[in-house]
Amino acid sequence: MPRVIAGFASFALVLASLGIYGVISCSVSQRTQEIGIRMALGASAGALQARILLQTLSLAGLGVSIGAAASWLLARALAGLLFEVTASDPLTFLAMLLVLTAVTAIAGYLPARRASRINPSAALRAN
Repeated sequence: MPRVIAGFASFALVLASLGIYGVISCSVSQRTQEIGIRMALGASAGALQARILLQTLSLAGLGVSIGAAASWLLARALAGLLFEVTASDPLTFLAMLLVLTAVTAIAGYLPARRASRINPSAALRAN
């Protein structure tokens, strides 16, 4: 039974990671024109990547903190239904925070790197 629960939890983590990656990647890709304008005005690719990554991680920090608080409260409420697992397992919560933050960082970095490497005039013509 614990293997089944671990399997479902892993699957939920994969689905959450794919959802986060899709949303962040799409939002960064939609900002291609903005990135092109900033590059045309003289911003460096590294500065743009750092700015996008900082914005992405700040949103991720907010989401992860709200999600961790909500999951902790729900785990405490459902403690009677858990089998061979504590409701507030700190290792599980820490692993979840680290994985989702890492996925968010990668989801922000890869499209930002791709968008900052294109020619500013091509970025302005996009869309």
